[in-house]
Parts: sequence; C-alpha cells; structure tokens
Amino acid sequence: MPSHAASTDLVIARPEGLYCPAGDFYIDPWKPVARAVITHGHSDHARVGHAHYLAHTDSEGVLRQRLGADITLQTLPYGQAIEHHGVRVSLHPAGHVLGSAQVRLEHGGQVWVASGDYKTEPDGTCTPFEPVPCHCFITESTFGLPIYRWPTQPQLMSEINAWWRRNAQEGRASVLFCYAFGKAQRILHGVDAGIGPIVVHGAVEPLNAVYRAAGVALPSTLRVTDPGVDAALLRRALVLAPPSAQGTPWMKRFGAYADAFASGWMQLRGTRRRRGVDRGFVMSDHADWPGLQQAIAGTGAQRVFVTHGSVAVLVRWLRELGLDAQGFKTEYGDEDDAGSPQPELPPAAQGTAP
Repeated sequence: MPSHAASTDLVIARPEGLYCPAGDFYIDPWKPVARAVITHGHSDHARVGHAHYLAHTDSEGVLRQRLGADITLQTLPYGQAIEHHGVRVSLHPAGHVLGSAQVRLEHGGQVWVASGDYKTEPDGTCTPFEPVPCHCFITESTFGLPIYRWPTQPQLMSEINAWWRRNAQEGRASVLFCYAFGKAQRILHGVDAGIGPIVVHGAVEPLNAVYRAAGVALPSTLRVTDPGVDAALLRRALVLAPPSAQGTPWMKRFGAYADAFASGWMQLRGTRRRRGVDRGFVMSDHADWPGLQQAIAGTGAQRVFVTHGSVAVLVRWLRELGLDAQGFKTEYGDEDDAGSPQPELPPAAQGTAP
C-alpha cells in the first residue's frame, strides 16, 4: 500500500506495519505498538513487544507459548464483532493454520479485509477459508506465480503414505522435515497412522498439544526419549522434524534413514537437491495460483493491495482484470520455507518476480 494513500483509506503504511488510522491499531505489526490485531501465530506475523493483542480464540495457546504467558491478549471467535474508536472489527477464517484469521474492518461505509496468510483448500486441522465481501482486499502472494499449483490433500497424503510404507517395509525410518506449526499437524491429521509409529521432534509436540486442546484429531505421537522407543521401533517410524533439525546430532539416532522435505517450494526443480533430501512433497499452507485467484474473486473487491511474495506478477495480473491493484512492501518472512533462502525461479519465471 503506497504511502500516499488517501486519507479515507482504512489501512495505510507506517514503519511499524499495517495501520488503521480511524481505529488507532495495527495489523500484524513488525515493530512494537500499543494495540495489535494478529492474524495468526507464525513468528513473522506475531511478534513480541506489543502492549495489547487481539487474535482468534484458537490462537491463544500458540501466542502465549511463543510470546509469553503473561501477554495482554483479547480473543474473539470467528464472526463476532467489536467496535473500537468507531471501527467495527471482526475475524474470519483464513484456513492457513489453527486460529488463523482475516481481519474485517468496517468504517464510514467502507469494508476492508486484511487476509494475513491463507489457503483455500480445507485440510481438517483449522476452520476452512471463507471469502469475505469487501471493497478492498489485502492479500498475500507468497506463491503468486502460475507455476504453483498444489496437489489435493488426498493426493498429497497418499504420496506420503506410500513413501512411509515402502521405507518401513525396508526397515528405514522416514524422516519428514516440515514446519512445526501447521504442516506437521496437517501431516499427522492426514496420514495413515496404521502404517507404523509416529515420532516427533521436541519443537513439534507442544504445538500438537495446542491442536489437540482445540479439538483437532491427531494420532498418538512419541518423542525419541519416551520409554520403548528403540532402534527397532524407529526403523518403522514416520519422524516429523523441523528443517532446523537437519544435520544435527539429533538425527544420528535414526541410522540409515530416508528423508524428505514438505514445502511449496518443492514445486520448483532443483529444490530437493539443494535441500539434500531423498524426496520432496509439494505442500504449502499458503494459497497456490488458482487459490489466490479464487480468493480475490470471492471478495468482490475492486481494490487489492498485494503483500509479500511475487507481488509484481500478481499486481499485473489483477490490473489486466480491471482491478485497482498495487503492491505493498512488508517485513513478513516466509515461514513456509523455515528461514531458508527462496530458491531460484525457473527460466520461464525469471525477470517477472520482484
């Protein structure tokens, strides 16, 4: 969103982040502020230091775990509105991770929606995305290129199950690197737990507990330090670990394991090789190119602001559709790739992304 935004705009750019002047609060600010509305608990959107937080009820467990149990946190269920300085604020499902929300703002006859991060296919671990009619939509574009098209959830889980089953039959642990918040729980919810035991890294299990407390069905999981977890069990196990565990001493206990990486970036050729793993699964908690189109169209918005990702490509596509579209630079990262550099774009896409 440009700095010369009209004075009637409900959200403008400030150095601290997305700011609502009429309500005097921020959405997912990256610098400490007095009042912050948080779309979800990933660390690039939910940061320490704000005096007051507002988020969805299901985000409370993650936010208190990551930001501190004593933060001043107000929560809302989906669809319930509050009024702050004359701005009507409500949260609506984003389908990204547990508790993820789009922020709907209504003031002076205008409705704006800040989507945070979202995906459009339901996965069973969080409330599915719902398009919210608005005049202006603020959208992410993490995977805003036509090359990004995800397999369906059943297809993805079928691939993971087949890989795990084959490794178990060969007596090798199946180590699957995935982001600890969101992806790990999607995998747990979707895989066939009858194939063998499931072992999780210490960074994953506390988040599993948050999901279970929210009523999400997850199979039983083990830690490597639990009684009965021996070499024989591990040779049949699916092991979920964050990318940061790759190459650490923690991995040595699995012997001659097979490994894989779950990320949307696995759509790109060469990513698996650069990651140094045997297998890549195309899996993202962000919308793919058709999902972005579907979500934006579903809002009916005539103005669209595009944040982090392939901003220039999506802005150009939206303008060709006749929409008033602009890019907005943010400090949101890419938790989908867990802090690693974005891989190079294939030749067909080079020169198109900012």
